[in-house]
Amino acid sequence: MAEHKIVRRIPTVVIGGGQAGLTVGYFLAQRGLPFVILDGSTRVGDAWRNRWDSLRIFTPARYASLPGMPFPARGTVSPTKDEIADYLESYAQHFRLPVRLNSVVERLWKEDHQFRVETRTEQWEADNVIVAMANYQQPKVPDFAQRLNPAIRQLHSHDYRNPAQLLDGEVLVVGAGNSGADIAMDVAQTRKTWMAGKESGHIPLRIDTFFVQYFFFRLVRFIGHHVLSLATPIGRKNRPKLLSQATPLIRVKPRDLLAAGIDRVPRVIGVHHGRPLLQDGRALDVKNVIWCTGYHPGFSWIDLPVFDEKGQPRHDRGVVTDTPGLYFAGLHFLYAMSSATFIGISRDAKWIVNALARRERQNHGLAAFGRTPRAAYS
Repeated sequence: MAEHKIVRRIPTVVIGGGQAGLTVGYFLAQRGLPFVILDGSTRVGDAWRNRWDSLRIFTPARYASLPGMPFPARGTVSPTKDEIADYLESYAQHFRLPVRLNSVVERLWKEDHQFRVETRTEQWEADNVIVAMANYQQPKVPDFAQRLNPAIRQLHSHDYRNPAQLLDGEVLVVGAGNSGADIAMDVAQTRKTWMAGKESGHIPLRIDTFFVQYFFFRLVRFIGHHVLSLATPIGRKNRPKLLSQATPLIRVKPRDLLAAGIDRVPRVIGVHHGRPLLQDGRALDVKNVIWCTGYHPGFSWIDLPVFDEKGQPRHDRGVVTDTPGLYFAGLHFLYAMSSATFIGISRDAKWIVNALARRERQNHGLAAFGRTPRAAYS
């Protein structure tokens, strides 16, 4: 017998209660558009709160604010992941955004000209749906990982918190990006550590210096927000490459890894007698492997023909033109290189909400639509 689910009706459903979803909610509330935000976490901010303990963002606090509420820290400080999480929770409370927690969306589809959004206990009917989530949702590990000796403890960076999770003994960190470098530095304090993979370059400057905090970040912000965007020829030309290539190392430098005693090794290509096999033919005898190998998009629950051959959503600045009423926010380079950051999400979210409001006026003919500043679902 099929499980009975409560059916609810609301004009707009926002899926995801992170910085993208909350920013979208802010602009919907400003326009008085009724909506609900569905999020699978137990607390607002858990996507940040549940990352590794030593994580700090790269940008200064002055660039970590969402619209309408400054980040509560000194401008030059790089906030910790817990400070970001608590800020997002306070933001949702301050603007009384209608976030429904513990609401993992299992399916999104369209039926009888209405979007249907299904969680474990509820089904929502809506005219509009905004998927406010990043491209990176499902941890990705190579298929051969399952052939490693079961005695080796394996973690993905998504699940890593601190070295206490690891077995005594050596650690292999697979992946030489920012996550891999940060985690390798963390575990190298207590364990012999290898880091596998080829880095994609690094920023030579120390990001906590006066010059970087006051000048370099302003330049990077300007380039990422205005130059590398779909509004410029250089942005349109470089977008495919920027979507596919890894970000250069930002905080950790190669010399830091060397000073910490971390051995750099080639990439892992398979398994030999239960041990990770490197490209140079060596098989490392380690007790732990941490996979810093990225994510799959994780949009398999969207049952709509809106994806390209690479599994990425087709959209025009977040608006899915061939499925009216569907929008995406928070994607990497949705409009500019800054789109998935605190710097860029506000511009993208405002654009998307403006497009949604125009559609509502066209569909319902409400000349005064959006005058009442009420957003909460009840």
